[in-house]
Amino acid sequence: MAQLFDQTADTYLRLALLAVLLFLIGLATVMSTYGEPRYITAVGWAPDQPVPFSHAHHVDGLGIDCRYCHSTVARSSSAGFPATHTCMSCHSQVWTQADALEPVRQSYERGEPLRWRRVYDLPEFVFFKHNVHVSAGVGCETCHGRVDQMPLTRQATSLQMEWCLECHRQPEKFIRPRDEVYTMGWQPPKDREKMGRRLVEEYGIDTEILTNCSICHH
Repeated sequence: MAQLFDQTADTYLRLALLAVLLFLIGLATVMSTYGEPRYITAVGWAPDQPVPFSHAHHVDGLGIDCRYCHSTVARSSSAGFPATHTCMSCHSQVWTQADALEPVRQSYERGEPLRWRRVYDLPEFVFFKHNVHVSAGVGCETCHGRVDQMPLTRQATSLQMEWCLECHRQPEKFIRPRDEVYTMGWQPPKDREKMGRRLVEEYGIDTEILTNCSICHH
């Protein structure tokens, strides 16, 4: 029987397999260096909501403070969702017949809360407290991005452990004065880290324990 492949075919096959292996190693290296793809981290994801609420309109356009709707953010682990009567305090007077607000009117009339979908949803084994971070001078936009520029609320950060640890390892690079926590587009001073180190001491932040596993995983 005639030989189907010449003697160089085996060499070419080995080189092709080596090239595939090197490509896969390179791809894994790039992914580990530059982070997980967005379809895994959900960065940029904006879930459908019962009402197309625009932070850009309410925060930037109308100047409504974060705490008006997220009233428990400074005193509870949860920032809280606004009760329907909070929405109706304005919308009983303006946009009273808007089709987009029909779910709000029905919620108010029936006494049933709106079923908002979470944009940020941590795993059950991670414990996060909004009030602790607010007290430590962590700005809303540090985790949630520029919500004042979001027509629809989307996930701005990955919430991966390494992302959290970046701040926990060096909080002086991220924290701000408490009276600027809710400020969107806050501009830090040129000596940010100097200010940060002062605030770390002023707020009593114990940097020795911030990277301890028990801080987030009880």
